[in-house]
Amino acid sequence: MNRKNRFPIMLLLTALILTSGLAEAQNVGSSPDYIKALTSEWKGERFPDGRPKVSDQILERLKNISIEEAWGVLRNKGYQNQYEGNWQIILEDEAMTGRVVTAQYMPLRPDLQNQVKEQGVNKEGRSPKGGTNSWPIDILTNGDVYVADGYGKIADGTLIGDNLGNSIYAKSKRGVIFYGSVRDQEGLSEIKGFNAWHKGQDPSFINQMMLTSINAPIRVGRATVLPGDVVLAKKYGVIFIPAHLVEDLVLTSEVTGLRDEFGHLRLREGKYLAGEIDSEWTEAIKKDFLAWLNNYPGKLPMTKQELDNYLKERNY
Repeated sequence: MNRKNRFPIMLLLTALILTSGLAEAQNVGSSPDYIKALTSEWKGERFPDGRPKVSDQILERLKNISIEEAWGVLRNKGYQNQYEGNWQIILEDEAMTGRVVTAQYMPLRPDLQNQVKEQGVNKEGRSPKGGTNSWPIDILTNGDVYVADGYGKIADGTLIGDNLGNSIYAKSKRGVIFYGSVRDQEGLSEIKGFNAWHKGQDPSFINQMMLTSINAPIRVGRATVLPGDVVLAKKYGVIFIPAHLVEDLVLTSEVTGLRDEFGHLRLREGKYLAGEIDSEWTEAIKKDFLAWLNNYPGKLPMTKQELDNYLKERNY
């Protein structure tokens, strides 16, 4: 083969190799390496799928943080698009926290749906039985919260009923957050411990919509959500917290709560004026606050060491 003909053939082979690599990369479920890249600021332990493994202790402490406090901490750090409100909730007075597993749904397009099923079943080993809306549920582990972008579809957009709800709770001991709808809410409400934040309910079955990705970035209303985020869900709304910020957010919010408790107490006692508490504290108020903390009438939400380290590093 002469050199003149060799160059076009080499280009063709290179193109075929690149095309093959791209085709293999278009998985339904994101690879661990991709999830690690998305969450590269997290430096702690991870799950085998690459998601950050935020501790159960932090998840439990997060339940006591208000939506407003969490929102304020995130906004101060430049994360202004992590909140979504106006939900229908099964157990309105129950808070839910957990590690996010994401799923994205789109209006059905037959050729894309065929590709998703081919990729999911034959190359990723996902179940060929039932609908693809069961695939995100299959990978849930204890402490996970299934978060889906169902693009706000209500009729024919019901991502789960009580059968899938039971499976979700059995695997995760949590519930779901759907920018979409559910069916058989009466049956879902009978699953002890299960909770759901969703945009509506309808008796119809899922129809003319398809799963397109698992554990990829999604949009939930006003919020951008990544796999491995930590979610705080309450009746006042839902906050999606980047994993690398959650521990600091919890501690900062807990200290803010203690400051508020101290300030309210002193205002009721008439010791300080409202303007003194609402503005930067004087050295005298700071000393009073530290003395109050040292004799706190109850159990602090954090360890004394955590509190001491925090107060040394912050101008409170």
